[in-house]
Amino acid sequence: MVTLNRLAAEKSPYLLQHSRNPVDWYPWGAEAFERARADDRPIFLSIGYSTCHWCHVMERESFEDPDVARLLNEAFVCVKVDREERPDVDAIYMAVCQLLTGSGGWPLTIIMTPDSEPFFAGTYFPRSARHGRIGMLDLVPQIRSAWSGRRADVRQSAHRIRSALERMAASDIRSRQPGSEEIEAAYGSLKEAFDPLQGGFGRAPKFPSPHNLSFLLRYWRRTGDTEALRMVETTLRAMRRGGIFDQLGYGFHRYSTDARWFVPHFEKMLYDQALMAIAYLEAFQATGAEEYGSVAAEIVSYVLRDMADPGGAFHAAEDADSEGEEGKYYLWTDQELRDLLGPDRWRLAREVYGVVQAGNFADEATGLRNGRNILHLGLGTAETAHRLGIAEAELRTELESVRAILLNARGSRVRPVRDDKVLTDWNGLMIAALSRAGVALGEVRYTSAAEKAARFLLSSLTDERGRLLHRYRDGEAAIPALADDYAFLVWGLTELYQATYEAGWLEHAVRLNRDFIEHFLDPDGGGFFLTADDAEQLLVRSRESHDGAVPSANSVALANLLRLARLTGETALDEYAAATARGLGSRVALAPASHTHFLSGVDFALGPAREVVVVGDPADPATEELLGTLHRRFLPRTVSLLKRPSVAGPDSLSELVPFTRPLESVAGRPAAYVCRDFVCERPVTVPEDLDRLLGLSGTTER
Repeated sequence: MVTLNRLAAEKSPYLLQHSRNPVDWYPWGAEAFERARADDRPIFLSIGYSTCHWCHVMERESFEDPDVARLLNEAFVCVKVDREERPDVDAIYMAVCQLLTGSGGWPLTIIMTPDSEPFFAGTYFPRSARHGRIGMLDLVPQIRSAWSGRRADVRQSAHRIRSALERMAASDIRSRQPGSEEIEAAYGSLKEAFDPLQGGFGRAPKFPSPHNLSFLLRYWRRTGDTEALRMVETTLRAMRRGGIFDQLGYGFHRYSTDARWFVPHFEKMLYDQALMAIAYLEAFQATGAEEYGSVAAEIVSYVLRDMADPGGAFHAAEDADSEGEEGKYYLWTDQELRDLLGPDRWRLAREVYGVVQAGNFADEATGLRNGRNILHLGLGTAETAHRLGIAEAELRTELESVRAILLNARGSRVRPVRDDKVLTDWNGLMIAALSRAGVALGEVRYTSAAEKAARFLLSSLTDERGRLLHRYRDGEAAIPALADDYAFLVWGLTELYQATYEAGWLEHAVRLNRDFIEHFLDPDGGGFFLTADDAEQLLVRSRESHDGAVPSANSVALANLLRLARLTGETALDEYAAATARGLGSRVALAPASHTHFLSGVDFALGPAREVVVVGDPADPATEELLGTLHRRFLPRTVSLLKRPSVAGPDSLSELVPFTRPLESVAGRPAAYVCRDFVCERPVTVPEDLDRLLGLSGTTER
């Protein structure tokens, strides 16, 4: 009979996965640290997440092994952390790992004193030494010996590491206002790192990094440099055709292990779907190319089908592994396809999806092929149709039949485990993406899904004070919100307002942004701390600025402040934005290409930025035409508002946005006012005149 450890009482799917380990795990909390102090033992901290492949490997090899578990239990108080539940804990100790080893990753392994000061860091460790990597059976006795025999050296090392963290977290007195110079430097770095054949930046492994693409689109819009647009389009097309995209069920896997987007790590993360959908939507608006809008719709269809929570929000992720093997759910043998499709469609599928009898997928550990194939598109449909000598429309029809057959068959397989927790920050990103998709693609159901998710977060992920919480699962909302939760949800609500023009969404965004400023602002250094002023105090209180797998909270907050300032006329928000840019400007100057989302905010600040107020009944086709002019275009420095025709007494928008009060329709016709710094041009009533005022012709800005 298996004995459950303390993790059995947790809600995190990742912690629950470890609840049957023979390791005597504690969740992060006072009990673990009190036990460590009482027993005079160091803490063994292991951080990961439920869809992490190497986390599963280390669990199977080490944490399920009775000999390793015995050593761990004797030497340490062992603590497990889900990095998605506690990104604040993860951020600090990942910084330690990078400081000590020069790299990082998950599973993250930290050894620290009972006072939470780290003195050893690493990532994955096997049970026994292998390929030059120390094994747990050797590592644990060595650290135990150091703790008992060289305690003074260990503590001195821990103090030095803590001091280094404090220096890294300190506010930078060399304030600098970033501007065109940093934008040009970031563009130059991306251009130098760009892969002209496969798209993306740098060598393997390749991550989607959609904020780089959004930055390049803004650079193209500002400068007219077509090379920036070419980099975006090359990358978007290559990723859609590669194995990193699920060709049957849609949605993006987390990253590609190779340079050509072919072999992915197969986990699917909600944040990737949201940010990639936004990148494709912006490319669609910028170029008018339907293929990009279609990919955005495919991503959204996957999320709505497979990641939706019954309450209206969205789950966090899907695992890479099923039946103990990474990618098994997604791979196909040539014979499987032949049996399912019949001779004609089988030949078509082999040609289109690059299937070979020997398999095109090799086991990561052995390098051997096992007959399984990753489905991918070698060419676009037009090129493939020409090569096969059939009409493109006929090919699309046949491929959709093939896809339906294979997707249905795949549904009978053992599906990867879904991490069904709801995270406020990642849902904020998805609300932003759905809102954008709703108006850009003309799909009301996408906007409705965004509204449903927003209602869930605002009702189920707030405490009695109205403050946000970070995680919801199994009926329980918990963990005080972090900066990402506030920044990303404010972004989502701002987009939702501009998709629905329901003033209530803007009111919620303004209120949450006010709470964010009150509890997270760094009044001395500018920008925002990762944790609130009344949250659990860890080793340091850090300010994140660089954009990683997702943009940093400060990058998103900068854009939020600038957009809300123009949506509401509240100029104090502009001042907070300037202080944020100035306070983090030195970091941006040191590594511009690591701050591309931040620099997208700088692009907005440099302007010209505009407010467009449409006055009219949203049900009036003429109003819809004016709004459609805005929604179809790529207008990264424009915000929009809708004012209903005058009614008796003040309307909710005029109360929230006073500068809209005098704006009226023209001779009973819907009208659009294009404003800069809240000073508006004469109103126009037809889309062509609105295009002219916006400086647009077709889809490019003049």
